[in-house]
Amino acid sequence: MRIEKDCVGEMEVPDEALYGIHALRAAGNFPITKEKLHPLLVQSYIEIKKAAAQVNADAQTLDRQKATAIIDACDKLLHGNDQSAFIVPAIQGGAGTSTNMNTNEVIANLAMRLHPDVKIHPNDDVNQSQSTNDTYPTAGKMAMLKLLSPLQAAVKQLVTTFTDLSNQYEQTIKVGRTQLQDAVPTTYGKSFHAYATLFNRDFRRISTTVSELKVISLGGTAIGTGINASPYYQSHIADAVNAASGLNLTIDADLIDAIQNSDHFVTFSGVLKTLALDLSKVSNDLRLLSSGPKAGLNELELPRRQAGSSIMPDKINPVIPEVVNQVAFEVAGFDTTVSMAAEAGQLELNAFEPIMFKSIFTAEEHLTRAIHTLIDNCLKDIKVNVQQCAQDVNNSAVTATVLSPKIGYERATQIIKQALAENRSVKEVALSEHVLPAAEIEHLFSPAVLTHEAE
Repeated sequence: MRIEKDCVGEMEVPDEALYGIHALRAAGNFPITKEKLHPLLVQSYIEIKKAAAQVNADAQTLDRQKATAIIDACDKLLHGNDQSAFIVPAIQGGAGTSTNMNTNEVIANLAMRLHPDVKIHPNDDVNQSQSTNDTYPTAGKMAMLKLLSPLQAAVKQLVTTFTDLSNQYEQTIKVGRTQLQDAVPTTYGKSFHAYATLFNRDFRRISTTVSELKVISLGGTAIGTGINASPYYQSHIADAVNAASGLNLTIDADLIDAIQNSDHFVTFSGVLKTLALDLSKVSNDLRLLSSGPKAGLNELELPRRQAGSSIMPDKINPVIPEVVNQVAFEVAGFDTTVSMAAEAGQLELNAFEPIMFKSIFTAEEHLTRAIHTLIDNCLKDIKVNVQQCAQDVNNSAVTATVLSPKIGYERATQIIKQALAENRSVKEVALSEHVLPAAEIEHLFSPAVLTHEAE
């Protein structure tokens, strides 16, 4: 064991550990969750540290030998998959300081192992020109952007899937429903197309948030004044981070605002929540339309994925939409957490970004996975019960709506009541009562007119 000191006192740290006293204290102080720092948050932090070392060396505020050692350590960490040295829990007090210091300690200790003749200090060298308050939100945004690309791809695939279904079932007529009651007919082509339009709108919303996430606060240091950062560092750090990450980041014009306010995270979280609620609404539709098969709507047949009951033989449940629903509930809860955490910021800093980041990272990942399972395990093999849909349209009294412009609302209502009382279709009653010429009735009750594809 080695003895390390900080402003609180001394602690024993395992000799082989790359982390140091600050990370070890944090691991003991925050036993809230076993979930550690997100790997992409760690990766992004290391990219920032690598860029800072290069820029500080160019600014001649950091010895070139030390910078080389730090950069070598960062490269080794970035090319490896070992996260064991990053021991700080995802939920932590201190506004992310423990994450920053865990990273500083690991890089400093690894740099000295790679370069035994060089002495590296985690604060003076690895953290030079930086503060947790500008590096932590920047690393968080970088991680969000990295997680966003797979989510965007998943949403785009969802749009394509519903578009394909729309084309496949373009002519399949069905009963429309409002407030769970029969409404005028439509087609599954139109219904699936509406879902595609909905998620295409979600895709556009997500894409518009990228510009906000790409604006960062590096160079602002503690509260945005840039204390302890050289002008050279402030002018060049964004380019260096972009070279390491490829994210095309820009420095905020108002660094004090950038460090103390978290509204951009609220905006992004809100967009994720909107996507989640849209997914849940569509999942509700899928479950309802596939209900039955004998005592429900039975319009859709979802793929049989697993047994639905331990007691009822051959019962199949809509498990894929159900799991998507639950992800949506979770993401809505995350959004509430992010909103409360952002509001709780005080004066020059928000101390609650750790829980914001954990919530947003998880939301991005779970939404991506939920969309993939919805596509792969449900939508790709979904079937429309064309015969059932046509039968329901034929039996629906609301088809009398097409008669109203011809015979009036009140007479159409009488036809509906007669059809229901005699258990006949509206078309049959209209023909038997000769409310219009037979040819006109046949035309009005054609699928094209009922779905307003023709006059």
